Amino acid sequence: METIDRMSKPRQVKIHPEWRQALATEFEQPYMSQLRDFLLERKRAGARIYPPGELIFNALDSTPPSRVRVVVLGQDPYHGPGQAHGLCFSVRPGVPKPPSLVNIFKELQEDLSINAPEHGCLQRWAEQGVLLLNAVLTVEQGRAGAHQGKGWERFTDAVIDHVNGSALPVVFMLWGSLAQRKGAAIDNARHLVLKAPHPSPLSAHRGFFGCRHFSRANQWLEQQGRGAVDWRL
Repeated sequence: METIDRMSKPRQVKIHPEWRQALATEFEQPYMSQLRDFLLERKRAGARIYPPGELIFNALDSTPPSRVRVVVLGQDPYHGPGQAHGLCFSVRPGVPKPPSLVNIFKELQEDLSINAPEHGCLQRWAEQGVLLLNAVLTVEQGRAGAHQGKGWERFTDAVIDHVNGSALPVVFMLWGSLAQRKGAAIDNARHLVLKAPHPSPLSAHRGFFGCRHFSRANQWLEQQGRGAVDWRL
């Protein structure tokens, strides 16, 4: 993707060719044109939209469907300046780690004895086949959830449906009630569905801590012949 103006044209979207082909019909749907018009209208009204246009589809650009081994579902992007870069829970290097990400790293350390990195950028996970997908792909500065109900949910449902229909076995990490509702139709006969409370400080103590999703995912992936994820950053 080069600009919001061109979002509805899949040939100009910065997205991996495999996803471009898999989602071609979605980009042609009226709801995507309506979503593009909404984003343009908000931009013209002076709204600061995150992440930057070229990074809106970073999750799909970084993790093609043929390489997806794990799917982590988030809600919507961080709404602070410089935070969001198109991967759920992730922030750019040099940006302070948000509380939910701090808790993810705490669980990772407890589960696999991997020390928390100094930064909060999960790009390396994405490049190993961890699809870090938010349910909504844009937000406005200081307005959490500002772009919910505008069409992104339908688009990301199509992404999940494509992974769910793949012959490749995949781990789905569903953290929190929203992610669990969004992943309700996943075929758990072929895929491993791991559920836990959201890693937010408000809920992490209710079962996210101690869920051991990272080790459980790796054990299952190795059993399926897909190889373990190196969760170190």
